[in-house]
Amino acid sequence: MVTKFGRTCICVGWRGVFFPCSGLLCSMGWSIDGVGFHGRGTLIDFEGIPYTALSLFAFCYSGHVVFPTIYSSMKDRTMFPKVLFVCFTLCTLNYGLMAVVGYLMYGQAVNSQVTLNLPVGKLSSKIAIYTTLITPLTKYALVLTPIANSIEDRFHLSKLRLVSILLRTLLVVSTVVIALTVPFFGYVVALTGSFLSSTATMLLPCLCYIKIFRNRRQGMELVTIVLIIAMGASIAVIGTYSSIKQIVDHI
Repeated sequence: MVTKFGRTCICVGWRGVFFPCSGLLCSMGWSIDGVGFHGRGTLIDFEGIPYTALSLFAFCYSGHVVFPTIYSSMKDRTMFPKVLFVCFTLCTLNYGLMAVVGYLMYGQAVNSQVTLNLPVGKLSSKIAIYTTLITPLTKYALVLTPIANSIEDRFHLSKLRLVSILLRTLLVVSTVVIALTVPFFGYVVALTGSFLSSTATMLLPCLCYIKIFRNRRQGMELVTIVLIIAMGASIAVIGTYSSIKQIVDHI
């Protein structure tokens, strides 16, 4: 909660990069420290790809809510496009390496949370669990800062330090209560990724871009934008349906 009190999150952002990389390095260490690459299973499972998996993939790339915070905290804001390119590239490499390593290690035996598969008593396992626990603390401040700043600017609370701290504390407490009371949290995350995240990160930006620059968009750029819109719409429709169906089936 302390990480949430600041209006900028530069230090928190560095921690948010460090801990996921530590988790990836620890996963590499497990393969050497007694686990090995012995996983067996189906390399491509088309049954799960069009449904919950696509929704979770969309959720992993839905960091657009923190873009205003990152942009406003930069000294040289002209570097923002390069920052986005580097960040999405590193995220893709991190997700891809973790998926490959996890599959080679555990195959179809992997649990819903990979930390449940970790070998007991290993130093690398303890480091991975601790970094997994700390990572949400660093990232959560980045996600919630734009919401808190918008509320403070709307009601002119930015200069009232105690009120600002109280507001941010209430936001944190409210989300903790929701996380504890909402059942089937994994399916809820999938629903969020399929409906809200894909809409906010794929559909709306592309549609607005075409609307603003409709007289200058042509050729391969327009084809690429249309393909992104089609993919986002597919994830939104299919993922939302499957997520709602899974929630209903488990009630």
